[in-house]
Amino acid sequence: MRFANLAAAFGENSIQVGALALDRSHAVQLAGDLLVASGRVHPDYTQEMIDVLDSHGPYIVIAPGIALAHSKPSNLVLETGMSLVVLAEPIEFGNKANDPVRLVFGFCAVDHDSHLGLLQDLAIALSEESFVNSLLNARDSEHLRSLL
Repeated sequence: MRFANLAAAFGENSIQVGALALDRSHAVQLAGDLLVASGRVHPDYTQEMIDVLDSHGPYIVIAPGIALAHSKPSNLVLETGMSLVVLAEPIEFGNKANDPVRLVFGFCAVDHDSHLGLLQDLAIALSEESFVNSLLNARDSEHLRSLL
């Protein structure tokens, strides 16, 4: 696998392609719901992710068209992991430099240190324009998983 660490971070039911979000909070909720569905977090973690967005703003939009929704490590996190929502229609998050967003990654970590390698791998993957374009054009979640 090209991005083995990333592939391992995505559990079953952690990817959704062609999702429709009403606004940025709903987009983050979709990413959080996938983390719940994959067994990585308790349901309350999703609200914590939304609270981070509401209190700290759109700093989670890390690159043009890409958001990394997360909250702090806590007892709500069962296992470090990721989710990905590919939005059918882009959403404004309020980040002038990088809006609108179509890729919303959900991220959870059990502590402050063990996930750093995973984030580094994500940054490397997202720096490749061809990889990002492949994510944006994925037909379904299985196709997207095969890209990893």
